[in-house]
Amino acid sequence: MSIDKEALLAENRKLRRLSRAMDLAAILLWEVDLTLEEAQEIVNHAKTTALQLFPGKEATFDLIYGARFRRILVEKYHLQ
Repeated sequence: MSIDKEALLAENRKLRRLSRAMDLAAILLWEVDLTLEEAQEIVNHAKTTALQLFPGKEATFDLIYGARFRRILVEKYHLQ
């Protein structure tokens, strides 16, 4: 297998893992009876996981997943 194909497969695996982790975090935030602090810990853990998979992409996380998680927290916990 060529190096490019191996790199592409590895990147796809990381993207699938990221997607599953972020979906799981969103489900936990919506479905589990958590305190706001516990919910924020889940968001922080999700961010840590994302940055372990894709170091240096904090701004991208904040733009995509941070916004998603903020919407969930605002709606569930009636934040302003």
